[in-house]
Amino acid sequence: MTVRPIRRLGDPVLRTACDPVTRFDAALVRLVDDLLDTVQVPGRAGLAANQIGTSLAVFAYNVDGNLGYVINPVLAEETGEQEGLEACLSVPRIAAVRHRAAYAVVSGTDLRGNPVTIGGEGELARCLQHETDHLRGELFIDRLAGAERAEVMRRIREQMTVPTDTT
Repeated sequence: MTVRPIRRLGDPVLRTACDPVTRFDAALVRLVDDLLDTVQVPGRAGLAANQIGTSLAVFAYNVDGNLGYVINPVLAEETGEQEGLEACLSVPRIAAVRHRAAYAVVSGTDLRGNPVTIGGEGELARCLQHETDHLRGELFIDRLAGAERAEVMRRIREQMTVPTDTT
């Protein structure tokens, strides 16, 4: 079991769109295994490959007993609306109300290159959208607006400010 460290806000890999997977080899199997191991740490719902430092279009999810992964995911359907608290492993100690589709479907492939489709509502829909955004180099904070965005950005700045020694 390999639980990989999470890259945090400020790491350029999080802001770079991931490359499509073109080689279905042993290295990809190891990446998927690492994603699945890392997403199973309690309190985690989803994890994109760039969050562990790999710029390939793969993510894993672990929502309500549903554990899986998608390679080269494409958000194929979004319907309805939901509003809820959202957070991210790469932006620790920050949560904000975020609008998302209530139902989402992602299409992609498995490790053999076979087509897969994952759909869900509620938390799974939120996860599918959140992780697909990551693979495009977007974070959940990017689409916040107004007072919510201002407050989140203030809290992030406070966290990133390191006190200096005045002695």
